[in-house]
Amino acid sequence: MYSANSTTAIIKRISGLFIAVLFSLFSFAQENSPYSRYGIGDLAPNRNVLNRGMGGISAGYSDISSPSINLSNPASLGSLINTIYDLGGDIDIRNLKSNTSPQKFKSVNTIISYLQVGFPITPRRMAAKGNSWGISFGLRPVTRVNYKIEENKRLPNVDSLKTLYEGNGGLSQANIGTGIKIKNFSFGASSGYAFGTKEFSTKITPVNDTVVYYKSNSASQTRFGGLFVNLGAQYDIKMKKNAVLRLGVYANLEQQLHANRDLVNETFTYNSDGGIVGIDTITYTKGARGTLKVPATYSAGFTYTNDHWLFGADIDFAKWETYSLYGEKDPSVQNNYTFRAGAQYFAATDKTPASKYWSFVKYRTGFYYGNDYIKITKERPDYGVTFGAGFPLTSLRRNAFAFYREGLVVLNTGFEIGARGNKQSQSIRETTTRFSIGLSMNARWFQKVKYN
Repeated sequence: MYSANSTTAIIKRISGLFIAVLFSLFSFAQENSPYSRYGIGDLAPNRNVLNRGMGGISAGYSDISSPSINLSNPASLGSLINTIYDLGGDIDIRNLKSNTSPQKFKSVNTIISYLQVGFPITPRRMAAKGNSWGISFGLRPVTRVNYKIEENKRLPNVDSLKTLYEGNGGLSQANIGTGIKIKNFSFGASSGYAFGTKEFSTKITPVNDTVVYYKSNSASQTRFGGLFVNLGAQYDIKMKKNAVLRLGVYANLEQQLHANRDLVNETFTYNSDGGIVGIDTITYTKGARGTLKVPATYSAGFTYTNDHWLFGADIDFAKWETYSLYGEKDPSVQNNYTFRAGAQYFAATDKTPASKYWSFVKYRTGFYYGNDYIKITKERPDYGVTFGAGFPLTSLRRNAFAFYREGLVVLNTGFEIGARGNKQSQSIRETTTRFSIGLSMNARWFQKVKYN
């Protein structure tokens, strides 16, 4: 029989190896999603690994017994009791299948999902009244653009054409947020700087056995940046037997990001290294100024928590009809909604001995369903099921509820199977298998120790 210490040591070694592999693979990510061509790209998972294990519920989530930072609702920061260092990463395995041909494509992507630090800053007078105040800051990706698609076709009675579509870039956020809890009501706000790029190119190569044609390239590079603001609120309703019903809402307000774009249309050839060598520039525009309008998103939900269970559900809505780049609407995007639901089970009680390690593991599951914000020919569903678990890596010396409030390291894991589109979609169906790992370190840093 394994002791708690030996089990923890094994998990530490496994998690350390996994994290090392995650970081080593980061530079070899080869994402290739054709859907990232539209809008502002593929939406990156915008919740931490803990919440993702429960289908992504976060509007009403705030659990001091699970040291992790809610990335979605800043109101939850008012419940921070310790300093938390939160890091998450994903390995995505994507499979693309055309509904009109037998072709299949596969890509493996390794990314860092977020890096966040949070800590309480509650003054003594505020704490004496039962209120609290927290703050956090960090960095995370919001969207990703990365695709490379080759199309071969023949023009009627003329020649064949080979067209190469390429794109990369994405949107990221550097954020700082704060939340205040006064009795049963919490409210918060986060802001920061959103920045990124979108780079697109379309290279056309005519194919002819006797005539040599010039190759053409149409490319654009857009750089953008600006401030963003998110608001959130939560309200606790205390019930019998230590149960709490928590209601939550949050909104990511519409963003007006400043943009700067370079455009070029040229003929070119390839050098010996595969690089582009320009022959003749047809048109060139440098530094054209404009605006990228990112739509507002809204979410509302709840969680019900007792000593062993947590249940919750969210409904998300994003108003993509307002999206525009340089004043131009994108007909391939649409308003979208997502319904999320999930649960968590924790077996331990305040009398569970530390030797029963697996009673201290938190088990999670959930699902989500909605419509994709990208609409090419017809509306496509976006859905998935999720699983997860939280493994304490710190030696368990005290009871279940005491040790979570002290120095603790938790390995949060997640597994998701999702899909965009179905057999009725008149385009490519994309399925995703995502492995997520998050490391949350909980400690009483920046807090003075009191002696009686």
